[in-house]
Amino acid sequence: MKVGKIVSLAAALGLMTVALQAEEIKLSKEEMAKAKQIYFDRCAGCHGMLRKGALGPWIRPEPHKDKKGAMHGTKNLGTEALKALIYNGTPGGMPGWGKSGELTKEEVDLMAKYVQLPPPQPPEKSMADLKKSWKVLVPVDQRPTKPETDRNWKNYFGVVLRDVGKIAIVDGDKKEVVSVVPSGFATHILRSSKDGRYMYVIGRDGKASLIDLWMKEPKNVAEIRVCNDARSIDTSKYEGYEGKYAVVGCYWPPSIVTLDGQTLEPLKQVATASYTYDDGVFTREARVAAIIANHHKPEWVINIKETGQVWLYNYTDVKNPTIKMVEAERFLHDGGWDSTKRYFLTAANARDTISVIDTVEGKLVANIPSQGTKPHPGRGANVDSKKYGPVWLTGHIGSNDIVAIGTDPKGHPDNAWKVVKKIKLPGEGGGNLFIKTHPNCKYIFADRPVNPDRKLQTQIYVIDKDKLEVVKTIPIPEEYLKSDDPKVKARGPVHFEFNADGSEVWTSIWGNKKTASAILVFDANTLKLKKVIQDKRLITPTGKFNVTNTMGDIY
Repeated sequence: MKVGKIVSLAAALGLMTVALQAEEIKLSKEEMAKAKQIYFDRCAGCHGMLRKGALGPWIRPEPHKDKKGAMHGTKNLGTEALKALIYNGTPGGMPGWGKSGELTKEEVDLMAKYVQLPPPQPPEKSMADLKKSWKVLVPVDQRPTKPETDRNWKNYFGVVLRDVGKIAIVDGDKKEVVSVVPSGFATHILRSSKDGRYMYVIGRDGKASLIDLWMKEPKNVAEIRVCNDARSIDTSKYEGYEGKYAVVGCYWPPSIVTLDGQTLEPLKQVATASYTYDDGVFTREARVAAIIANHHKPEWVINIKETGQVWLYNYTDVKNPTIKMVEAERFLHDGGWDSTKRYFLTAANARDTISVIDTVEGKLVANIPSQGTKPHPGRGANVDSKKYGPVWLTGHIGSNDIVAIGTDPKGHPDNAWKVVKKIKLPGEGGGNLFIKTHPNCKYIFADRPVNPDRKLQTQIYVIDKDKLEVVKTIPIPEEYLKSDDPKVKARGPVHFEFNADGSEVWTSIWGNKKTASAILVFDANTLKLKKVIQDKRLITPTGKFNVTNTMGDIY
């Protein structure tokens, strides 16, 4: 076996102990600029802007020992081993950027060298910077006073066109693209106002946009760039504050930015740099991951990833907010409500833990071992199980486990806040990013787009709600995985969303930006393919957000 393969395997297992002869790395100004952009686009989310790791490991040049005793340091690995990792990915969930065609061999070589150099200091942003980027494209008094369309806009889907920085608005009744709206790069999520009229968009590049769905052709009515890297956005949903404010959570600069809900005018910045809850170590890169709007109080529930705290952020006095810091676990990522919308269940994925926050009493209920590697729920899936009572489910990036956690401490106390059922996906390894269900559907759907096995990567996994077992796999026909470049194939189905009444489930084919790819619409109960939505504008469709389900937090 070649040295590169040996080291690649060691790295994949987190055993970075093989030391290679250090080489002198030099990059030109142009190469550095390109590498910084690629790193931001593909790597920063998991490894951090400062490369100290979270979901992904430490990838700075100097050695570092993690809590499991594994050593991490890019200089110890060397260029050839790093190239193998970046090109092929790992069983733990890192995509094979070269294998998928998203990076060329030259770009893989560039990144293998770049991560052996010290990370450059990313720029900060002031309130003055924010205001310079703020634009009201359509003033409030010039917007429609009622819907201008005869379409069923509450069954619209906002579809992320990830790599081209756009959002497609798709009519869920007619299965056709209504409009394509510019957004930030690699939009992470969309959120709806409580009445569903506005769709709030946040790009990985920190650009927030506001789309008015009442217009005959939906378009942006306001936009602002609040930070250099972001993942989360939501609105105020508590009674009396519906749509008054919006909030963005930033990865860099690590901060919370409150905006006017109708115009996106910046109102308040709050830095999140703080001390880790367990070790008391100051952390500049304390990034904001998930944000969810509390239905019981005028609060946002905000994950501070690196410090392991969940902040309960009261927005009644927007200039002088109050924040309750709840100690949970590191490193907090994504999560969602239980069926009552009282308990927030969120993944501390690097610690293989699900933290549960009671948003009525404002406290940690439990830290639950997820019994899998790197839980990644998205918002999760809620099921009222005949055997276990209400449960919430999450999958894992690093293992083939879907787990169900009891969420009913009063009605089913023996099952509350523990894993009551583990569901094994077929085959080896993880790769699951999202699971989804709907109250009117008898199934849960799971994807696996970052599993390195081609067969496992291109299937849909169907879980029966009553049995809590995989009862069917749906392979994606090869015709929908093709690309204009014969050397590159689409990664497979990613993310699920239901239409408003739960009779259909939609998934998209995660392709590359050279070729349009399809959205597949299945009957949610017969599992028959009903419709294939194909449009030349659908480039890298990934996340899909139905207006009715998003405004009601239905999952």
